[in-house]
Amino acid sequence: MSEKQHKAEHRNRPTGEAFMAFMREGWAPRSGELPELTDAARYAAVRRQALSATFPGERLVVPAGGLKIRSNDTDYVFRPHSAFAHLTGLGADREPDAVLVLDPLPSGDGHEATLYFLPLADRDSEEFFADSRSGEFWVGSRPTLASAAAELGLSTRHLSELPDAVAKDVGPSGLAVRVVRDADREVAATVDRVREQSGLSSGEQAQEADLGLARTLSTMRLVKDGWEVAQMQEAVDATATAFDAVVEHLPEAVRRGRGERWVEGVFGLHARHAGNGVGYDSICAAGDHATTLHWIRNTGEVRDGDLLLLDAGVETDALYTADVTRTVPVSGRFTEPQRRVYEAVLEAQEAGLAAVRPGNRFKDVHAAAIEVIARHLLEWGLLPEDVTLEQTLDAEEGQFHRRWMVHGTSHHLGLDVHDCAQALREDYVEGELREGMVLTVEPGLYFKSDDLLVPEELRGIGVRIEDDVVVTADGARNLSAALPRTAPEVEAWVRDAGRRR
Repeated sequence: MSEKQHKAEHRNRPTGEAFMAFMREGWAPRSGELPELTDAARYAAVRRQALSATFPGERLVVPAGGLKIRSNDTDYVFRPHSAFAHLTGLGADREPDAVLVLDPLPSGDGHEATLYFLPLADRDSEEFFADSRSGEFWVGSRPTLASAAAELGLSTRHLSELPDAVAKDVGPSGLAVRVVRDADREVAATVDRVREQSGLSSGEQAQEADLGLARTLSTMRLVKDGWEVAQMQEAVDATATAFDAVVEHLPEAVRRGRGERWVEGVFGLHARHAGNGVGYDSICAAGDHATTLHWIRNTGEVRDGDLLLLDAGVETDALYTADVTRTVPVSGRFTEPQRRVYEAVLEAQEAGLAAVRPGNRFKDVHAAAIEVIARHLLEWGLLPEDVTLEQTLDAEEGQFHRRWMVHGTSHHLGLDVHDCAQALREDYVEGELREGMVLTVEPGLYFKSDDLLVPEELRGIGVRIEDDVVVTADGARNLSAALPRTAPEVEAWVRDAGRRR
């Protein structure tokens, strides 16, 4: 549930009966027209059926989460928990404090889905004009129970009915209940109280059951359906357009000073216009900042002669995010050392991309890319003396090359930028690549300015190249292939002010 805000005493609003009566009068009737069932909801229903088959006879509780306070009485923009979005089809900022409950049918064949949420208040209520978090005067119209049911294709109930609904028939001889614990602590606490009061365990055994639900929901997202793949392409296309705009504005980023913030702002403008916003904090790293893997402060200068590493993604209104990285020479031409590093990373990425095909293991992508990285570092004389390629690639005794690429090459991508994070290692890292999986391929090399083990000409150079790919029946499709990737293509892109050839 939403975090509680402190109410300032000096901001009281009128409460007199005459004023209240005046506020209730003179409004045009609300439209009774109901929305159509959305495409997102149709696909969400199929996912609920799959989840139902995994947990027959159990009640499943999936909260959206609540509003979180940024400071004082100001909230962060709401973003629902990914499991909730996946199972309902709701995206953007919908719906704070809502909870999806899957109740087993008496026949034992499947579940009934019910959404508990705070619907649009009547105009004769104080909430209508006085509640700054949910009132129509303050945050705009909300769905009614009827409109949400029509839009999502499931039953709807007022949020106040949730506690009784969760507790009904729970017990040793009745129903077991599971909850997505990390989505909403208060809802999880409510489920724990129900368990205790009904004689069920609420300790380690219950939490392990809840973890099983979370893992299942995470694992379900490993393979995307056709609608989700289309969302991913939409996110990547919008991201590519935003990258073009950043490249176009590089001279302005140089001219204005504090150019990393200018880059961040240009990308954010396009992300917010084309979708829900950015899928994660944008990494806009120029010069030596590009050697910091997650540089999100974005406080630095963008200078001619530097490389700019931009790692960013647009999130669609349905909450699917892209995750793309390009490293570009600000002046439009790589120096010889920059180009040498760039070409090595590109070769590693090509090897990783070639390993993305059905039947291969997820870990094969990293193995293919990192071998190229290690070989180049060996050829450049950066590995310890007498260490061979085979020795540095040894997982137990080697890995010296990881000094300059400490991260993995790939991760799953979808509703979260690091999607499916609670899936087991056997399903994720050791898992077989299957049609419909979407993953990144993103090797890099990072030579910090104070790294005395590398030649001075390489210090301060950071390069990462990242694309988003979907596994197909006979290989893979690069969703972000439209963006320039080779060194000559990237140089032309910068010189042509973001226009792709």
